[in-house]
Amino acid sequence: MCKNALTEEKFRELDSYVDTLPEKHGMLISVLHRAQGIFGYLPKEVQLHVARSLNLTAAKVYGVVSFYSYFTEEPRGDHIINVCTGTACFVRGAEGILKELENHLGIKSGQTTPDGRFTIDALRCVGACGLAPVIMVDGKVYGRVKTGEVTGIVKEYAEV
Repeated sequence: MCKNALTEEKFRELDSYVDTLPEKHGMLISVLHRAQGIFGYLPKEVQLHVARSLNLTAAKVYGVVSFYSYFTEEPRGDHIINVCTGTACFVRGAEGILKELENHLGIKSGQTTPDGRFTIDALRCVGACGLAPVIMVDGKVYGRVKTGEVTGIVKEYAEV
């Protein structure tokens, strides 16, 4: 089964979570976090389901999904590579690291590889300026990264 498939089982899992909430008012962001954890992303069908479950308008749900950068409406890769492009990382070579990742994986920032293995994102700051330049793969921080290390880092995850 595809990781990002919109199966009835996943909708039931989301419904079970919503049913455990003592109060549904004010729980939209929590429900969206759970939904994205279950489905991997928040397509229109999932947003509409959340809206119905919480008795909200689709516009309200979409407004929150489109406002917060954490939420995504597109399927994401099995491994998420975030490149910090904040000032400290930028001046220490983040742009070259990002270009090396894009060349190695054959995609641009914000895209997912055709096989669904990797997604690259550029972030404004990850709060690790002392380790600049920084990339994070699935939340694991790699500091003082050099362009020559990119292939080895990606290879660690290609085999998983």
